[in-house]
Amino acid sequence: MPKVEKDPTPESDGPEVILTDGENTTLEGDTGLNVGKAVKQQLDSLRRSGLTCLPKGTGQYDFSFDEPPPEIAPQKSPSRLPNQRETVAKSKIEESKSEYSSNLPQPLNPNTEPSRVDSTPTIAAKNKLASVQSKSVDLRPYATPLGLAERQTALQVLQEEVAGCVQCEELADSRNQTVFGVGNPNARLVFLGEGPGANEDRLGEPFVGEAGQLLDKIMGACKLTRSDVYILNTVKCRPPANRNPSQIELANCWGYAEKQLETLQPEFICCLGSVAARTLLKTTQSIGRLRRQFHSYRGSRVLVTYHPAYLLRTPSAKKHVWEDMQLLMKEMGVDLSN
Repeated sequence: MPKVEKDPTPESDGPEVILTDGENTTLEGDTGLNVGKAVKQQLDSLRRSGLTCLPKGTGQYDFSFDEPPPEIAPQKSPSRLPNQRETVAKSKIEESKSEYSSNLPQPLNPNTEPSRVDSTPTIAAKNKLASVQSKSVDLRPYATPLGLAERQTALQVLQEEVAGCVQCEELADSRNQTVFGVGNPNARLVFLGEGPGANEDRLGEPFVGEAGQLLDKIMGACKLTRSDVYILNTVKCRPPANRNPSQIELANCWGYAEKQLETLQPEFICCLGSVAARTLLKTTQSIGRLRRQFHSYRGSRVLVTYHPAYLLRTPSAKKHVWEDMQLLMKEMGVDLSN
């Protein structure tokens, strides 16, 4: 049986195995992949010779290479594919960015002049507004009074003109009909209100709703009927939702009321509410400051009191209206004692 001896050299450049069966076999110098092949061949030879085990070595063997192995580039971990939830979230973020960007103000093109809306009122509209917003009340005397037939004819012509008026597009589109005025053309007293309501718009006559019924009671307490007075409004069309007339609506329509007063030439005018009082007297004072005294408009004496619609909301103000009406009737020579 061949004997295996270990190289006594404590340190060597590589492993060396010597078979002492009369033939020396050295592995020194074999490197790289040939080492494994040589070791396998040597072990097979030893197995054929009957060797069943090898002694355990006490040293560590350094299997070096004559040339360094080729450098292997470090492998990157494979990129993880986003799951469906991440994809949806990313999509929503991009949509939000896009929507936010679209809402930002866009830069102006320096070569393009921005468009302008011409909001300058026409000369006619300026004149109308100036007449309504004038700081002084009209104190010019009335013209020569007209006879009854002439007044009726003038009012009829003016009523037809009002019926065809479309100066205020919103009012003309929403109205059922215009509300011109009603009463005695020879009346000493004119009641001037604000504008038509829903019932007035439907029937074409001023003060026919709840406020009108209360006005009838007030006139009854003053020993008056509708046939004794004339009733008209500052505007002839119903403002939507019974809102106050706008300044431009007053400017467009007030000329009709002025012509009515010029035709009627009443001795007394009773303004019902702030819109009528401020438009006629060219003032911004409150009803509380304007009432309980007489004002002047051309040849008429003017008394201011609360609107009947206000009395429906504030019944406690009825006593103030009664005080005003007593003052008015006293000036007109109407005895209320009986």
